[in-house]
Amino acid sequence: MPIRTVFFDVGETIVDESREYGTWADWLGVPRHTFSAVFGAVIARGLDYREVFQVFRPGFDLGAERERRAAAGQPESFGEENLYADARPCLAALRAERLLVGLAGNQTARAEGILRALDLPVDVIGMSDGWGVEKPSAEFFHRVVAEAGCLAGEALYVGDRLDNDIRPAQAVGMATALLRRGPWGHILDDPTVADRCLFHLDSLTDLPDLVRKHNEAN
Repeated sequence: MPIRTVFFDVGETIVDESREYGTWADWLGVPRHTFSAVFGAVIARGLDYREVFQVFRPGFDLGAERERRAAAGQPESFGEENLYADARPCLAALRAERLLVGLAGNQTARAEGILRALDLPVDVIGMSDGWGVEKPSAEFFHRVVAEAGCLAGEALYVGDRLDNDIRPAQAVGMATALLRRGPWGHILDDPTVADRCLFHLDSLTDLPDLVRKHNEAN
């Protein structure tokens, strides 16, 4: 079955979140290397990344702290400099192949606004805040397929997380590509899920050619 649409996760797929997690460590008054170490331990235990904040500040309310940061003039933010170098060229190359290209991730309304302002070469931007549903729910991925406007098997979802991205996308019948970068991409391991991926990537550079060759064969 050919690929007609490619959707991408955002964090650690399109956007390098190293700087942003560093600013959270600063906000908490925790050394950045300590925050990173605990972050990795939480992921390795299969817990939600938000548990990291509870380690350093029990009862931490992420939503409320985001508002406090914004009020203090230190809102969560990212820009062109935080995009992975291979992201924009990959998106542009896929679009040049006349594929529908989209971004769909668990992000705030503020992050969605930033993504739109970056004028990325994509056709669809859909984030959990705006859609009112988040990964790994099946509803999120059904929404992705609806936005894709094609059969689930003709839509490719690209992400770094086996738990939040790959497994639930496969469950609704989407094709998947696992990107091995960022903490989740290096720590999580589930061969039963990974082996079902159409593509395995160390960067986004090769994806357009892989999709083109796949479509030529199908």
